[in-house]
Amino acid sequence: MSFMQTGPTSMLKDGATFLDDPVIKNIEACREIAKITRSSMGPYGLCKMVVNHLNKLFVTHDAATILREIEVEHPAAKLLVQASEAMQQEVGDGTNLVVALAGELLSQAESLVRMGLHPSEIVEGYKKAGNRSLETLQTLVIQKVDDVLLKEQVLAPIRTAIASKQYGYENFLADIVAEACINACPSNVRSFNVENVRVAKLDGDSVLASKNVRGFVIARSPEGSVRHQKRARIAVYGCAVDVPSTETKGTALIESAEGLISFFQKGGRGDGGNHHKHS
Repeated sequence: MSFMQTGPTSMLKDGATFLDDPVIKNIEACREIAKITRSSMGPYGLCKMVVNHLNKLFVTHDAATILREIEVEHPAAKLLVQASEAMQQEVGDGTNLVVALAGELLSQAESLVRMGLHPSEIVEGYKKAGNRSLETLQTLVIQKVDDVLLKEQVLAPIRTAIASKQYGYENFLADIVAEACINACPSNVRSFNVENVRVAKLDGDSVLASKNVRGFVIARSPEGSVRHQKRARIAVYGCAVDVPSTETKGTALIESAEGLISFFQKGGRGDGGNHHKHS
């Protein structure tokens, strides 16, 4: 099947070529991002070792974490990162699929651009293909959740999402997650807030020791000697009451008594840089 050349190519003599360099460069950037995360897709995906700007090490095959920590700067590639972040917030899974699918669609579009097809025509074709895909997907449904408050119905989709991140523990964790979500789900299901289900990490045991607690859990030891209290009055604050700390280390350079006085007058903030302290 041949396409009639349109655009600047049609005005040039035979054998001449014209490429829209910005479009090609954008496609190449997005394709490189997709290449990074593609090998991490699925339960058998490979883990990536990522070191961020704070020299913090991450070993993960979660595409959302990888894309967040590598700090993408290219404008077109950032659109892919934002799409994966939106998928993570709305669905909680499928971030790698978004990037891999978009990267493959752009790779196929590159050959059409090189043939002289205008990008707007390619976009129109992809829109028609997307609508047709949605119609086809409706005929491929094998299971449907009619009531999200029934544990038996929600176990299967939850298990699928967990298997890609905690392979081998999906059956155990799916049961806990389903129970926690159902307990925290309001009467209006659409107003469900994922922040109502929190995870408290405790050292010293495996994932299989996890359990649900209907209430409030503080993952730290009490400051006083009281360990148990019945009918206690509890005050809950929506802000931190401890001293804040950052992941970076900062020291102040003080060379004179006047500098020490100025430092304390500023509240001990210094200039925010990393210096050596002299005594």
